[in-house]
Amino acid sequence: MTDAPLRESLVKPNRPQVTNLDGLAAMVAEGETFGVGGHHFARLPIALLNAIAARGTKNLAYVSWAGGLPLEILLEAQAIASIDICFSSLDIFGLPPRFRAAAEAGTVPVNDWTALAMIQALRATEQNLPLMPFQRPAGSDMMERIPGAGTITDAPSGETVGVIPPLRLDTVILHAPRADETGNVAIVGARALDWPMVAAARKVLVTVEEIVPAGELARGDRHAVLTRNRITAIAKVEGGAWPTSCLPDYVTDYAALHAAFASDAPLSRSLALPASRFPADRRAAARIPAATASGVRFPVAINRGAAAASPDEAMAVRIAAELDNDSFASAGAVSPLANVAYRLAKATHAPDMIVATMSCGHLDIAPSPMTLSLIEPFDAETAAAHAGGDDTYSAYYQGGAVTHEIIAAAQVDRHARVNNIALRRKDGGSIRLPGQGGMADVANMHRDYVIYVTGHRKLSLVDTVDIASCGRAYVTDAERAAQGYRPGAVKLITNLCVFALDSESRELVVVETFAGVTRERIVEATGFPVVFAPDCEEIPPVSTETLEILRERIDPLGLRRLEFVGSRNRGGLLDEIVALDRDLVAFLAARTTPKGSAA
Repeated sequence: MTDAPLRESLVKPNRPQVTNLDGLAAMVAEGETFGVGGHHFARLPIALLNAIAARGTKNLAYVSWAGGLPLEILLEAQAIASIDICFSSLDIFGLPPRFRAAAEAGTVPVNDWTALAMIQALRATEQNLPLMPFQRPAGSDMMERIPGAGTITDAPSGETVGVIPPLRLDTVILHAPRADETGNVAIVGARALDWPMVAAARKVLVTVEEIVPAGELARGDRHAVLTRNRITAIAKVEGGAWPTSCLPDYVTDYAALHAAFASDAPLSRSLALPASRFPADRRAAARIPAATASGVRFPVAINRGAAAASPDEAMAVRIAAELDNDSFASAGAVSPLANVAYRLAKATHAPDMIVATMSCGHLDIAPSPMTLSLIEPFDAETAAAHAGGDDTYSAYYQGGAVTHEIIAAAQVDRHARVNNIALRRKDGGSIRLPGQGGMADVANMHRDYVIYVTGHRKLSLVDTVDIASCGRAYVTDAERAAQGYRPGAVKLITNLCVFALDSESRELVVVETFAGVTRERIVEATGFPVVFAPDCEEIPPVSTETLEILRERIDPLGLRRLEFVGSRNRGGLLDEIVALDRDLVAFLAARTTPKGSAA
């Protein structure tokens, strides 16, 4: 990353420059520390990323909460010199191949951060401080991996806390639905880490769908505004986020993403906006109200009419049973099974629970159906509030207000420690995984630490993880009270059984088994000695009513299945789901008059 003085002014002029796409791209210089706004497949500045790649800009130090598609575009262009992230994934499409190849070969150095450490490092820059404190990710190996992280001891209490120096960015790029003529920029929906990244950047370059007269940002959809003195330059680029979304104008084009990832063609070509016209159905889908899907019997529903629950359904129902009316559940970055379970619980036995999606960017959503295209607009519409990751860490996570963030694990050991960073190969190399995101933080902060593994086998359930990317250090009631956290449970749910962490031995114990699963099968599939609780019992069958709600209302496309297939079979399943999603969107579009249209 670029050398910088301890403190410097990041104040910008009151009126941003208005330019074009090439003008913005030309402002990104070789060797800069470079960040990208947006979130998963939402509001990614794809057109600007392609323009930067086309210019041949090199040696960028990529620093963002997530890698994902932006990082893939820049790695393909050989523009990246180093990577600092919390995780990198292509969501339902799996691991990013260019990131994985670079990390495994060691051709590009990778630094893994916890989300809270990155937030606080950006805040240190924003608040003109030499460092910021943060709760240590105790129980994990992450403190040794975060660049510049250290500890200090509070003299009065004797408590040790983490500290992190400022994280300064040369350039941050964003896409937004609109700006006004004076340079204020409006964003709709989840904000990820856009706000602290903007505050920590020397230059902020923004593409927008439209530029409206001054004063008009106050009208229309719910939005948050970046004031004009935080923006360096703006360019109007219609469709500048395609094939990702830009609410309220258009939704993610999963068919286009699927085709691009399945193709051997360069991403810069596959992700170029069609010259002839913008895909009209993506704009139409953004105008479908969430109420259109309420109580609807969809034309397709996976496993409709099957008497027994499939393994993915049984796991979804069992995860949902962890939740009640007092739950506050945050959906992780790439956890469709957990997201389905949250919505199922809220639609059945826990109507008062709070569900937050897009990494807690959409707060208190309604349990709308899980679809590809409409998850984001439905959640943004029904959410009580929109937020950024920095907001929710401060308001909810750090104080222990969230009860659950039930997250998938690649490797788990007998102490319930998780490894989602890298697996060691027998030849001494490694298999790169997405990363821990915010798991190292929330393993202690959230009341209940619940993880799941969809394929219970010895390679996944091991005696000791290769890297402890997260784990719960504060287990007993007394330990948690001393940290200001509520007492809570630690559980591991697999496709065979449910483990609970014993507070005395601090080891996992089997407390429930799925129907028809023998103890012998569990022992044979587990890489550490298995202990069964004296009162271990079989999980009861799923009721017909619950199955119908799951299949008909919550997950008609069967997105949950994506966590139960290997990479070889994922392409065919994605073909099916993308096609079903198109049909479902067309079905809902035909049932409603678009918002803003005459009846």
